[in-house]
Amino acid sequence: MLSLDGINSFYGRAHILHDLSFTLARGQVLVLLGRNGAGKSTTMKSIIGLVRPATGTIRFEDADITGREPFRIARSGIGYVPEERRVFGDLTVLENLDVGRQPARDGRAAWTPERLFALFPNLGELRDRPGARMSGGEQQMLTIARTLMGNPRLILLDEPSEGLSPLIVEQMAVAIQSLKQDGLTVLLAEQNLHFATQVADRAVVIEKGHAVWSGSMAELQADETAHARYLAV
Repeated sequence: MLSLDGINSFYGRAHILHDLSFTLARGQVLVLLGRNGAGKSTTMKSIIGLVRPATGTIRFEDADITGREPFRIARSGIGYVPEERRVFGDLTVLENLDVGRQPARDGRAAWTPERLFALFPNLGELRDRPGARMSGGEQQMLTIARTLMGNPRLILLDEPSEGLSPLIVEQMAVAIQSLKQDGLTVLLAEQNLHFATQVADRAVVIEKGHAVWSGSMAELQADETAHARYLAV
């Protein structure tokens, strides 16, 4: 469904991603793991068009989307949940969801507020509450739910567990597992290895903008050398 081939991305003169390549199959959950500053968020932004790669190719469902405008990439069927919880603080939960609404794709059932409240029960209890009066975990759920209202085929989740309580992290893991069962393809960037192990099929470890390890989550759990070299604090 998604492939990155030889991606080099920069911020000004700073070379962040170095010949980054990986693939994501339809229906999989793939996690990008690595320390702070490894290049995980830049990878997400390069895919969605917020950072234009200097070289390399990004393909989504056989279409070359490299360097396209973010709104065109979103319309093609990719949803993006940034690390920052950018909810509309003055709008209620229902109004936030309505902002993200797009038509259903490929004959799949469209996401509706009621379907999302089943996925995130906390939001169903807060449907008339302004976004600014919600906890960080509730805002994170709302951001994901608003993105799903766009009916994406692939969703990018940048650090979805960061700063959340253990209870909310567990609820987030259940939600992602449910999305996978529904057939959605998921790419997430994470530092929380326990969370990643709960939800992901495969992992790509990024170190200083390079893909240094790739394989199944079971293989990563068994690879003590990779843990110590790339993931230990």
